[in-house]
Amino acid sequence: MAPKNIISTKDRNVPLDKIRNVGIIAHIDSGKTTTTERILFYTGRSYKLGDIDEGTTQMDWMAQEKERGITIVSAATTTFWKDVRINIIDTPGHVDFTAEVERSLRVLDGGVVIFDAEEGVQSQSETVWRQADKYKVPRLCFINKMDKLGANFEGTVKEIEDRLGANPIVMVFPVGKEDDFKGIVDLMNLKTMIWGADESGVKYETSDEIPADIKKTVLEYRAKMIEKIAETDDALLEKYLNGEEPAADELKKALRKAVIGYKLIPVYAGTSLRNKAVQPVLDAIVDYLPSPVDLKVVQGVDTETQEKIVRKLVQEEKFAGLAFKIQLDPHVGKITYTRIYSGSLKSGSYVYNVNNKRKERVSRILLMHANQREEIDQAYAGEIIALVGPKETKTGDTLADEQHPILLEQISFPEPVISLAIEPKTKADQEKLSYALQRLADEDPTFKVKVNHETNQTIMSGMGELHLEILVDRMRREMGMNANVGKPQVAYKETITRAADAEGKYIKQTGGHGQYGHCLLKLEPLGRGEGFKFVNAIRGGTIPSEFIPSVEKGVIQAMEKGVLLGFPMTDMQVTLYDGTYHDIDSSDIAFQIAGSMALQDGVKRAAMQLLEPIMRLEITVPDEFMGAAIGDISSRRGKILGTEKRNKVTVIKTYAPLAELSGYATVLRSLTEGRGVFYMEPSHYEPVPQNIVASLQNK
Repeated sequence: MAPKNIISTKDRNVPLDKIRNVGIIAHIDSGKTTTTERILFYTGRSYKLGDIDEGTTQMDWMAQEKERGITIVSAATTTFWKDVRINIIDTPGHVDFTAEVERSLRVLDGGVVIFDAEEGVQSQSETVWRQADKYKVPRLCFINKMDKLGANFEGTVKEIEDRLGANPIVMVFPVGKEDDFKGIVDLMNLKTMIWGADESGVKYETSDEIPADIKKTVLEYRAKMIEKIAETDDALLEKYLNGEEPAADELKKALRKAVIGYKLIPVYAGTSLRNKAVQPVLDAIVDYLPSPVDLKVVQGVDTETQEKIVRKLVQEEKFAGLAFKIQLDPHVGKITYTRIYSGSLKSGSYVYNVNNKRKERVSRILLMHANQREEIDQAYAGEIIALVGPKETKTGDTLADEQHPILLEQISFPEPVISLAIEPKTKADQEKLSYALQRLADEDPTFKVKVNHETNQTIMSGMGELHLEILVDRMRREMGMNANVGKPQVAYKETITRAADAEGKYIKQTGGHGQYGHCLLKLEPLGRGEGFKFVNAIRGGTIPSEFIPSVEKGVIQAMEKGVLLGFPMTDMQVTLYDGTYHDIDSSDIAFQIAGSMALQDGVKRAAMQLLEPIMRLEITVPDEFMGAAIGDISSRRGKILGTEKRNKVTVIKTYAPLAELSGYATVLRSLTEGRGVFYMEPSHYEPVPQNIVASLQNK
């Protein structure tokens, strides 16, 4: 039932074992935000049920989120359940906003992964699952939309096991499905919980009676549950093998340990929209997901010695935190979302940014509830808070005690795959545009801005068309910046396919000092996705050591401009092995120019190649349109990987070049009478066929 006494967030200084930092993650449209809204309602944090269709949700607070019914930015909030403080981050499901999921998972201790009972494990579910694996986040699953036509609880559990390689443990069994879904049987306590009399779902009936039609299945699942838990604990296993049934408390304790050790994933079921069976998920967050006490320490690196060091996750330790998100607030200015791992922090004090070695003042500390703020004087280990004051801090920076610095693991983000040209409507707006783009780039690490000096165009790059569309919309609404926007362009790259030697010689004689730089380079191709490596192989001081970074700088500048079609170069190793210098005329700029000339000269003999981003697609269409959808994607140079049957629809898995997918959503809708949907994410880069390179050269 609903808790009697809601603890105010002012009473935040709870014991560390009573804190849970949890993220809600899933594929788009699985019900993350609706589930978060129900959690806030049942814990008393909000007093009415938020609805996405009506635009009344608390977590989706941006105008663009309300209009589109999707989550764009991750939102943080704090609530209480059974005296345990739960800090929740609701993340986006759309792949264009994958950075929001990545950075949230980096600072969370546990995750709730939500699945659609009819759709099962979808492609973005796999992506977020792998992201959670990367940061070793213990998690539990909630199979949502049990009231939906085609809901399949057991099928989804099987998919979690098969497609995600997980070890799920079923904790509840649904009573009824689709329109008849009424509630669940709690397998741990063998109690039936039925919702329905109270529309808000606050009240529900509990009984010891298990419905006769599912009793046999329930007992089988319970036996399986006990066996799985016993296998993770030697003492319980002995009891189990001796034919004794362990007590519920023993099972819970062992299960908690197994979840924190990534051995088991508890699975729950319900329907958030119909307000049924959300409370058992809250109980599971409290019972099985880790507190900072369970995780004990955070690992980092000593910046001086590069040795590994650890910090205990307690208030008594020296301060250490990770800035995982920057947000620009129209009222407060720049807000730095920070997870405090150890120690405590007072407003008005200073923090030391370990990445850029600068001290920054924290003028205010805020506790966030989506876009609402609550000011606090002090923040403690285990909290997720927002700082006002730091100007130079970026996403992924470590903040620490100046006398005891520690560098925590940084967050890695994918490279942008699509770009477009943007220009101000009037000359006077040029400065305003630069400022607006810089602000957005500070917030979003997957959004990049560069100026093409030859055409004088400003190019913005992001993770997809929707990503760029939202950013342009935000510039218009939040910053009053109207701009002309070009058509989205694919982020091609250039590379070389064979080794070549290169020479760059820059000599300029003028009245006084001249300029002299001369270098010899060896260019070699690297494997796809390996990026750029610069190797200094100078022996005997043929080029003084102070000019070697200048050569590298010149090489990088030439690579950014490209040679074949003006796209950035990648996947190559450049070795500087010889050169000459002049005692008086050699300079930093001369060697930069020599490095740039050498690269441009060498790549022409290294069989250059154009690379294009390849997307991974999952296209879901009704069976009768499968042939048309496959034919269309094949005509777009798509490579069909396979098809999968789900109820009355077919899922087509394919790779296709991004260049061929412009306007694909409209085409798919018209091919399938509006019933086809697709999901797309960047996969890898591949060489562009020669005939297409020729057509690009002629443009």
